[in-house]
Amino acid sequence: MSSAAISSGRKRPAASVLPGFGLTMTMTLAWLVIIVLVPLSAVFIRSAGEGPAHFFEVAFSARALASYRVTFGASAIAAAFNAIFGLLITWVLVRYHFPGRRLLSAVIDLPFALPTAVAGIALTAIYADTGWIGEPLSKLGISIAYHPQGIVVALLFIGLPFVVRTVEPVLADMNREVEEAAMSLGANRAQVFARVVLPEIMPALVTGTALAFARGVGEYGSVIFIAGNMPMISEISPLLIITQLEQYDYEGASAIAVVMLIISFSMLFLINRIQERSRRRIGL
Repeated sequence: MSSAAISSGRKRPAASVLPGFGLTMTMTLAWLVIIVLVPLSAVFIRSAGEGPAHFFEVAFSARALASYRVTFGASAIAAAFNAIFGLLITWVLVRYHFPGRRLLSAVIDLPFALPTAVAGIALTAIYADTGWIGEPLSKLGISIAYHPQGIVVALLFIGLPFVVRTVEPVLADMNREVEEAAMSLGANRAQVFARVVLPEIMPALVTGTALAFARGVGEYGSVIFIAGNMPMISEISPLLIITQLEQYDYEGASAIAVVMLIISFSMLFLINRIQERSRRRIGL
């Protein structure tokens, strides 16, 4: 057989829709540098404008440390609750068919489309001591609005769609035959969920929880209305940054932003490592 015939019998690789690796990689790096790295680098450079003494004085003051505890603590609590109830809501949307299912699914996406300030005003009106939910709770001695727990409520509202929309496609694509096989071998529902379903959706659940946490750390609009904004008690770090900017202390605002950035990046890096290990464990 001639070489021409052999070459004609070989399948040519399909032409890529996009240009080659070199060009696309160059465009990717250039875009990330312009959009992400340059602004972040500017924050680091600006934070050092007044020297290390001013940086540590502002970034690690008692007020700043209290705002970090409120911000990251409330975000972690809200993300944990969203992981639990977001998974429950996803299970209902995927595994059951009922009237109004599409409407319920659309309601989940409201925090994506609703302006955060509108969400904050609505939540404050509902959870204030004179609101629909706040008034009965206040009679029981439970106050939500203008307290740290109000921040958690706002972050629950903001972060829920991240968990639901991340876990939903993974749960929908799961093979139900594996669950049926496990039940036929004597496993009960709890065992099937813990040993079959949960390991499959765990990477997506971790990702959704991390996204909800990250969104909560940087949230501002929906929180300032319901938080009360009391220094050392219910003041979040983004509000403290705005306060520094209003005082024309741009270096101080940048210093607080740098601390938040480092903590957020470290926590997200740790979460990604956990997610990677869970994927390796289940063979993805």
